[in-house]
This record gives sequence, structure tokens and C-alpha cells, in this order.
Amino acid sequence: MNDFVRVVVIDDHTLVRYGLAGLIDREPDLELAGDTGHRAEAIGIVLSTRANVAVLDVTHPDHDGLRIARELRNRYAELGIVLLAPEGQDSVLFEALESGVSAFVAKNAPTDEILAAIRHAAVAPTSFTATGLGPAMARRDQSPAQALLSPREAQVLELLGQGLSVRAIAVALSVSVSTAKTYVERLYEKLEVSNRAQAIMTALQRGFIEPKS
Repeated sequence: MNDFVRVVVIDDHTLVRYGLAGLIDREPDLELAGDTGHRAEAIGIVLSTRANVAVLDVTHPDHDGLRIARELRNRYAELGIVLLAPEGQDSVLFEALESGVSAFVAKNAPTDEILAAIRHAAVAPTSFTATGLGPAMARRDQSPAQALLSPREAQVLELLGQGLSVRAIAVALSVSVSTAKTYVERLYEKLEVSNRAQAIMTALQRGFIEPKS
């Protein structure tokens, strides 16, 4: 019985592909079953090598790594799929989750993390793991105002909406007038406006504040 996890690497960057191949070859429980730089060969190489895990790179102008991942999942229900992507791309992470990928890893992740993702994909191909998934979900669940404004800026916006002057805002927040003025200026900059009326209108349009009944 073959106890090796058979891995194929699909990446059109030669150095990345060879680096991954070398990393896999050094592991006693992993076996490089094949590699290709041509994404059109992805389906065929998984079939011909009887791979357990496919490692794909998503970075491409049209993100076709995600499309290939979906195709592989549709064809091979038990195949582990590891997707490599640039760090900090929450939208790609959630697309990967919806595509049936087994693991999502940043391309600049430590080698131990990449190897752990491959091993996870081999034993739990239909589950999903990703470093930073929790923070990404928290960011997704934030309101539009929370995503753009700091908590203090959101407070300032609310007080502006109540009609308070800069001096009154300073009193309400227990800060100096100059500090309150700085908060207001930063708020205007983020909203790309130049005065209170524009700030309130923009905030209403974006759903940052609720219209008064």
C-alpha cells in the first residue's frame, strides 16, 4: 500500500513551481506526482497521476486559478485542493471557500504552513482551512462605516449629524478643540467632502448613519 500523498503542482511561474516541487520532494510522506506550467493541463495531469492533492496559484490577470479549482472540485470530489494567493486578498479567500478549495495559503507563508495545508487537503479535502480566516470574516461582517472609519471618527460623524459644532464635539469627547478639529478634518478626507452638509449627505448615501425619522 502506498502511504505517500501524491501532489501535483500547477503554476505558470517556473521558479515558484520548482520551489514547491523541491519542498514536496524533501518530505518523507509527500510525493511529487507531477507538475505543469500550463493551466489547461490541470485536469489531465490530476487524472493521469492519480494525485491526492493539487496545488494551484491563483495569481493571474483573470484569476483563472479559481476557475480551475472549481473544475477540479466538480470532477474529483475527493481531491485535496490547495490555493496559493497574495496575502491580504479577502475577496479571493471567500471565493476560494465557495469554490470548494481545501486550503487557502498566502504565497509568502512559511514553508511549514504550506506543507500543513497540503497535509490537511490530503486528509480532509472537503473541509476548508485558511490562515487569517477569522479576521477576514470579522472584516466582512463590519458595517461600511466600521470598515472605513475609526471608532472615534464614527463618533464624530454621529455628533456632526446631531448638529453639534466642533467646540461642542470637543466637549462631548473630552478632547481639545484642536483635536476635535483634526478628527473632523480626517473624517472629511475619508468621505472625500469639504463641509458638514456634504459629510452628512455622503454618510446617508453610504449607509454610515440612519436618516432621522
